[in-house]
Amino acid sequence: MFGKYRTLTFNDFNFNDELSEGISSMGYNTPTPIQGMAIPLILEGKDLIACAQTGTGKTAAFLLPILEKVGRSEKKHTSTLILTPTRELAQQIDQQVEGLAYFTGISSIAVFGGGDGHVYEQQRRGIQNNVNIIIATPGRLIAHLTSGILKLNKVDYLILDEADRMLDMGFHDDIMRIASYLPKERQTLLFSATMPPRIRAMAKKLLHEPEQINIAISKPAEGIDQQVYRLHDAQKTPLLQHLLKDGNFLSTIIFASRKEIVKSLYKELKTIGLHAESFHSDLEQRDREEILLRFKNKQLPIIIGTDALSRGIDVEGIDLVINYDVPADAEDYVHRIGRTARAATTGTAITFVNHRDERRIKSIEALIERKIVEHPLPEHLLSIAEVRHEKKPDQNRNNRNRKKRVWKNNKPTNNNNSQ
Repeated sequence: MFGKYRTLTFNDFNFNDELSEGISSMGYNTPTPIQGMAIPLILEGKDLIACAQTGTGKTAAFLLPILEKVGRSEKKHTSTLILTPTRELAQQIDQQVEGLAYFTGISSIAVFGGGDGHVYEQQRRGIQNNVNIIIATPGRLIAHLTSGILKLNKVDYLILDEADRMLDMGFHDDIMRIASYLPKERQTLLFSATMPPRIRAMAKKLLHEPEQINIAISKPAEGIDQQVYRLHDAQKTPLLQHLLKDGNFLSTIIFASRKEIVKSLYKELKTIGLHAESFHSDLEQRDREEILLRFKNKQLPIIIGTDALSRGIDVEGIDLVINYDVPADAEDYVHRIGRTARAATTGTAITFVNHRDERRIKSIEALIERKIVEHPLPEHLLSIAEVRHEKKPDQNRNNRNRKKRVWKNNKPTNNNNSQ
């Protein structure tokens, strides 16, 4: 078996010529650790549980061996089902299939909800034409299954990508229902950024004697200039405006903890004339896609979103990431700032830390094994007063002396002697 560091090039896997040509045309050369460890196991037909974060090359880790195996078959039926949590990820995987399988004759289609009737009809035709690989979100796939259009009785390979996110989004029952349509004799691969007990419980039901791979979360790239500002909440938005107006950043992502904050920041930045867009679940799917495309094409300089954006966006050349709120999970910090300094570039990651975030920032520093440099606030922001929210009076204490009210004939009367 190939060890973690023994595989030097993709030629070591002896892929067929057509797939090798696709790999070369996509610019792939040296396998990442997850690819070097997973590809041989998948080629051997093993079920697999792989813990690997976004950005490790995990998509190619499962696509390449599956494309190799599908390429050996007659390619006359749907042999592979890939389940993903979001439409964006389904489309990204489909695009990678198209690139890698360009010379192989293998067909694929992304199946997801949120589109118009034309999109649904396009998906239906692809399914009826026995497309080789289906990349789908669970909800829309079930719609096709229950309509009788889709048959999965010949599926040889089931892949669950970002399984933890699918469970977070409430897809457990849908996944188990889909699995009931599949042959018991199949190869199943489960990829997840984290491996909580509920993922392992699901894996026991779906996988047979799986091999396991755990790629430790990678540290942020050395090219990222990590900074923190210690401040109170009333100083956050003024500091954000200062950094964006005075800085020389062409491409910026701002992460907030809730979509309500995302919407509020969008209005604030728009008011001072900055070209920004908010990215959240209340937008129509086509609007979210259009925002991501404009941002990727450098037509939109600033995008504001929650952690859902940190795992769903694949854009190189981002200059600045701002954590308006410190993420609750230290690994989410790595995902967020990993959007910058990609492909050997440099970038800046700035995090706003209030008094409630001290424990979180210490957890982050412990994970990345370094102290993040603290920067002083600009002098003109020091005079901004902290807004203190008074605690509400003890409601129970106030109720102790309140006279009981008894309703009679739709009119309240005071009655201290009620039993």
